[in-house]
Amino acid sequence: MTDTTLLSTLNIDTTATKADVMLQVQNLNVLFQYNKQATAVVNNINFALRQGKTLGLVGESGSGKSLTALSIMQLLPTNARVSGSIHYQQHNLLRYSDARMQQVRGHKISMIFQEPMSALNPLQPIGKQISEVLELHLGLRSEKLQQRVLELLELVGIQEAERRLTALPHELSGGQRQRVVIAMALACEPEILIADEPTTALDVTIQQQIVTLLMQLQKRLGMAILFISHDLNLVRQISDDICIMRAGRIIEHGASEAIFENPQHDYTKALIDAEPNGAPHSLADTAKTLLSVEQLNIWFPIKKGLFAKTVGHIKAVTQASFGIQQGETLGLVGESGSGKTTLALALLKLQESEGSVQFQQQTVSELSQTQFRTLRKEMQIVFQDPFGSLSPRMSIAEIVGEGLAVHYPQQREEHQQQIIEALIEVGIDPEQRHRYPHEFSGGQRQRIAIARALVLKPTFMVLDEPTSALDRTVQSQIIELLRTLQHKYNLSYLFISHDLAVVRAMSHRVIVMQQGQIVEQGLTQQIFEAPAHPYTQALIKAAAISSRNVENDSLRVTYSHH
Repeated sequence: MTDTTLLSTLNIDTTATKADVMLQVQNLNVLFQYNKQATAVVNNINFALRQGKTLGLVGESGSGKSLTALSIMQLLPTNARVSGSIHYQQHNLLRYSDARMQQVRGHKISMIFQEPMSALNPLQPIGKQISEVLELHLGLRSEKLQQRVLELLELVGIQEAERRLTALPHELSGGQRQRVVIAMALACEPEILIADEPTTALDVTIQQQIVTLLMQLQKRLGMAILFISHDLNLVRQISDDICIMRAGRIIEHGASEAIFENPQHDYTKALIDAEPNGAPHSLADTAKTLLSVEQLNIWFPIKKGLFAKTVGHIKAVTQASFGIQQGETLGLVGESGSGKTTLALALLKLQESEGSVQFQQQTVSELSQTQFRTLRKEMQIVFQDPFGSLSPRMSIAEIVGEGLAVHYPQQREEHQQQIIEALIEVGIDPEQRHRYPHEFSGGQRQRIAIARALVLKPTFMVLDEPTSALDRTVQSQIIELLRTLQHKYNLSYLFISHDLAVVRAMSHRVIVMQQGQIVEQGLTQQIFEAPAHPYTQALIKAAAISSRNVENDSLRVTYSHH
């Protein structure tokens, strides 16, 4: 879908808007109370959101970006203590009752959450979840309601929107779920939009469309945007001003171009210079094929009628064939919904499929789940959404150690030390292992998910967007960690990502998927320097221009106001 198609329901008023302050944050402090001890996580934050302007909030994972946003929405955990003031329409939001804040949330101030699986109700169709926002705040009903929901889904690039109305969140890809969350946030045309990593799960082409969409909506509605991201290229193209956060404090603040052209703080300079680089270790000449896939199909039946007759199929993956050698990283790229994660789940026997999957010379596709269990410790996965894959009822030590308890129950006395070592490897303080997932940032939760997979010392790992929630500096650390572990233990990776810079830095070979089919595969250098397929060429072009400003003046768009 082109930018023009995506934005065809907008009517942009390109006249300049007044730079009025819509939200003022003053001396904001957030403390967490742990067993009568207070830990400061946000310290003396000050900034203003102006009408029609975007403020970018940048910093490493755990710097306090999301906590600052959640303070505005009054969505912090119960053990949080907030001081200072957050003024909206000359009223301090910190003094609002829960009932009054409910009238503001989603209507006047809306938020795109970083982790869509935790923001969506897993038991309700996405159409109903978007409808609830419109019914509650705008009072829409029946045909107008359904029309508006469809309009929103099409606006954010959901294909076959009408069919998706009844889909549950788990039936969508990570990128599709993110787009649903964006549609919910934009439903009531808020005055203030807080976008917390809004494009994290999206491929580069859709990233550009979503950023363009937000910029156009902002011009039409005079909306103020707080744009939180670790992707400096995106922040630069959408933000008027930028705040750099580190360890809960704003260390630098200024106009976007001034920050990028003349950064003052050493940390800001390090962030701007941080780009994934290097290459994986060379493969051994004697490397053998660890995993082989031949003619793999994953088709989901479409059933209708009283007797649930199959009338067609959704072809998630068709005729996929490839191999992975010992010690090799195979990069897997493609747009959201192209079948990347579905393919990976089939390799781990977590998704039914037809075709041949061989691992360590065993035909996985012919094994029962009981027979396959002995291989599970050899084949691990890091899921795309760490918050959705980490049990909120279990401590970090319990989460990381769960696999050890299942596969090595006779070695329980060694488990605690193995858990500590795994956490240290991924950069998590082992003293925090008795805390729970909600007490960590998105990036920290991703590292915990990696530790859970690494603790079993597998032979093969599926890494499904393992760095998507991490800022560039931490991405580089994780990439280097994964390379080191691969070289040390001769690990094989299937590395799924929409970030082509990360894929290039990690992968020996690359597969490109489009609409369930492998359209191109080859050596990483060959794919990036001489792509043969038009879709591969489009992906690489989109990634190459991600640092350029989006040109809006040439777009002609209309919008139907509700």
